[in-house]
Amino acid sequence: MTSESDKDIVSALKENVEQGFRLLMTSYEEAIYWHIRRLVVSHDDAQDATQETFVRVFRSIEKFKGDSSLSTWIYRIATNEALRLIGQRKTNQTSIDNNKSEANAIEADKYVDYSNLEAVKLQKAIQALPTKQQLAFNLRYYDELSFKEIAEISGSTAANMKANYHIAKEKIIKYMNSMT
Repeated sequence: MTSESDKDIVSALKENVEQGFRLLMTSYEEAIYWHIRRLVVSHDDAQDATQETFVRVFRSIEKFKGDSSLSTWIYRIATNEALRLIGQRKTNQTSIDNNKSEANAIEADKYVDYSNLEAVKLQKAIQALPTKQQLAFNLRYYDELSFKEIAEISGSTAANMKANYHIAKEKIIKYMNSMT
C-alpha cells in the first residue's frame, strides 16, 4: 500500500469520486491483481476479476463501516471474485493428493515466465491445492498477511487458516521434493 491511509482513501471516495478512485487504484490495484492472479492463474481472468473487484468496491464504498481495514475489505471482495471464477471452472481443477501428472498438466498462459523452473514448479504445486489452502498459502506467503487478516478475508477463523497454511506448506514441500 502507498502512503495514503485507508481513511484518506475512503474520505476521498465519498467526497471526490475521481480523486478517491485514483487513490484507491494507486494503493491497491497491483496487489489485488497479483492476489487474484495467484488464485486464478490466467492473466485475462485476473484482469477481469480485478476490474470487477474495483467496480464492486466503488459501488459498495458507502456500505464500508470500518469494522475491518479497507485492505481486508478489498481483499475479501477480490477473493470472492476469484473464488467465483474458480467455481466456474471447478471441473478442471487438479489435486496434489490425487495425481502428480495432473498437476504437471496445468495449462500455462502466455504471461508465465518459464525461465525460473523452481517458480513454475511452485506455482503448479500451489494451483493443485484445495482452494482454502491456496488462499491461506498465497495470502500468508506472498502478501504477508496475519492469520487474523486471512481469516477476515476468507470468512474463517485464524486457527483454521493457520492449519490450512501449514497443511498447504507441507504439501508443497512434498510436491517440490518429489519433482527433483
